[in-house]
Amino acid sequence: MSKTWKAHAAMAMVQFLYGGYSVISKVALNDGVDEVVFCLYRTLIALAILAPIAYFCEMRSRPAMTRHLLFSFFLLGLTGIFGVSLLFLIGLEYTNPTYATAFQPSVPVFTFIIATLMGIETLNVLKIEGQAKVGGTLVCVSGALLMVLFRGPSLLGHAHHVHTQHQETMVASQPGLLGWIFSRLAAVGIDKWHIGALCLIGNCFCMAAFLAIQAPLLAKYPANLSVTAYSYFFGTILMVATAVITSSESTNWKLTWPEVWAVIYAFWLLLESSATTRVQKFEGIVTSALNYGLLTWSNKIIGPALVALYNPLQTAASVFLSGIFLGSPIYLGSVFGGLLIIAGLYLVTWARFREKQQAAASGLLSHSQSPAID
Repeated sequence: MSKTWKAHAAMAMVQFLYGGYSVISKVALNDGVDEVVFCLYRTLIALAILAPIAYFCEMRSRPAMTRHLLFSFFLLGLTGIFGVSLLFLIGLEYTNPTYATAFQPSVPVFTFIIATLMGIETLNVLKIEGQAKVGGTLVCVSGALLMVLFRGPSLLGHAHHVHTQHQETMVASQPGLLGWIFSRLAAVGIDKWHIGALCLIGNCFCMAAFLAIQAPLLAKYPANLSVTAYSYFFGTILMVATAVITSSESTNWKLTWPEVWAVIYAFWLLLESSATTRVQKFEGIVTSALNYGLLTWSNKIIGPALVALYNPLQTAASVFLSGIFLGSPIYLGSVFGGLLIIAGLYLVTWARFREKQQAAASGLLSHSQSPAID
C-alpha cells in the first residue's frame, strides 16, 4: 500500500475515532468533569509521551530551531491544541455530540479562507472555479450561521433535559474570564445552546488555522513528531495557565470514572495503530495525541485540503455512536445546516480539483511542446 492510500486510511480512522471521542467526552462532561481540567490532563499526558518519542526518533532529522519556527509552533499550540480542544469541549457541554460534529465539515472551507488570506491558496473570481470557491464558502458559512441561530424540533430521538439545570449552573458559575464572557452573552439573550454553537464555530476556525499554518511549516521542518510535540508544549502551557485561573477548587481536579474510561479508550487506540505511530513500546497515550500525530503525517502526504475533506465522516460516526449510547436527538437545524455545510464543502473541493486538473494538463502541454535537445 502506497503512502497516499495509508494517509487516506489514517484520516478515515481519525475521524471515526473523533466521533467516538465526542460521545465519551459528553458522558464525562455530563458527569461534571471540568472542561479545562479535562483538556489539561489530556495535553499533559500527550506531551509526556510525545516529547521523548520525538526527541529520540528524530534526533538526526530535526532541523535547527529559529525564532520563526518557534513562533509557528506557538501558533500551532494556540490554535490546534489549546483552541480546538477547549472550544470543542465547551461547545459539546452545551449541545450534544451529533450537533457538535455536524459543524466539522466546515473546517475545509474555513481552511480555504485562511489559506487564501495567507497567500497559500489562489482565487480568481473571473473563472468558474473561483466563483465556485466563493459560492461554496458563502453556502458553508450560511449553514454554520443557521445552526447557531436555529435549532428547530427534534427529528430523531427525544429532546431531553436531564442535564439542563446542570448546564445552566455551569454557565452562571464559570469563574474568572469565562464567567465574565458567559454572563455578558447571557445578558444579551444568548442562551447556553447558542454559546455552545459559537464555541463550535470557533473550534472549526482554530482547526482550519492549524491546518493552514502547519502545511507550509512541514515543508521547512519535516520532523513530523517534533512538530506535534512542540505544538503540545505550547498548548500545555496555555492550558495550565487557563486551568489555574478558572479551576481553583480542588474538587475540579479529581478524576471521575467517565474520564478514566476515556483514558482507557485512548490506550486501546494506541494498540490499534501502533504500526502507524511507531510507539507500540509505550503503555499509554491520549486520543488527541494519536490523532494529531496521524493528522500531521497525513497533512504532509496529501495536503491540508484533502485532510480536511474527511471531516464529514466524524459526523456520521458521532450520529451512529451517540444514538446508541446516549440517545441524543437530531435537530432540524443541524440537518439543514449540516447539508449546507457539506454542499459548500464539495463546491470548494470541486473547484480545487478542477484547478489541479487544469494545472496538470497545462504542465503536460508545455512539456510536450518543448524542443528536444540532441
